[in-house]
Parts: sequence; C-alpha cells; structure tokens
Amino acid sequence: MTETRPPVPPFDREAALKKVRAAEDAWNSRDPVRVAGAYTKDSAWRNRCEFFTGRAAIVEFLARKWARELDYRLVKSLWAFHENRIAVRFQYEYHDDSGTWFRAYGNEQWEFDANGLMRRREASINDKPIREAERRFRWPAGPRPADHPGIEDIGFGSEP
Repeated sequence: MTETRPPVPPFDREAALKKVRAAEDAWNSRDPVRVAGAYTKDSAWRNRCEFFTGRAAIVEFLARKWARELDYRLVKSLWAFHENRIAVRFQYEYHDDSGTWFRAYGNEQWEFDANGLMRRREASINDKPIREAERRFRWPAGPRPADHPGIEDIGFGSEP
C-alpha cells in the first residue's frame, strides 16, 4: 500500500497553505513519530549543520531536539511554492534547561513526492537569546490557536 499525505503536488496556494499549517501543527505536538510520518522513508534532511537520511534518523533528531528545546512553540509562514516544492519561513521560541529563552528564526525548503510526503527538507536557523518578557508565543502546549497572529502579522525583524 502506498502512503499518501494530502494535499499532494502540484500545489496551488490553498494546498500549500494547508501543507504549511499541517506541518506547524505536527511540530507543535512535539511528537517525533507523528512528525516523521509526514516524510518519505528515505527523506534527506539538512538542519543547521546536521545532515541525515530516513525516518529513524528524523525521530532520533527530533527527540534530541525537544529534550533540550523546552516549552517549544513554532509558527510557520508560506513564503513560496511551485509544483512539488514549498518554501517557508518560521520563528519558534524555547528555553534551555538553565531557563534561558531563545527565539529561532529560519527558512526551510521542502520537496515532496507525488504522494505528498516530504522527501527533502533543508533548514537554515539562527537563535537569538530573549528575555522571558519578550516571548510572543504563549499559547498552551499543542497547535497554535486559530486566532493567534502568524509571523506575517508580527512583522519581520520587529523586536519588542
């Protein structure tokens, strides 16, 4: 049986927006197995300076990530799309085990197979230490509420 993860390419704007929100919701679950299910079994990743392939490696990476990036909250925004590719920008906030808060800024490039599974993900990310009072993403653990502003509403580079 072939795995399918709708929407499938070629993407129009509505489908690309659905794909981005589904990815955001999955990542905000902080469930490595759930997230890895959206990728092909041999998906190739670049995350910052790490390169790896396959769902097992994705699960291991995400478990390690969320063990050190505590109270993680993520917002993704569609940047561009074409046929089987989507580009997003994102921001997320977390704190480390010492209580220091960070806001991460990044861009991702995604490539999908014909069944809507992501076969390639490349992410460039920078972290900025912030004070707890500067946090923007304060919803309870889980998906971002529908009425919470996206990063396009916050403004690029605007800091409290």
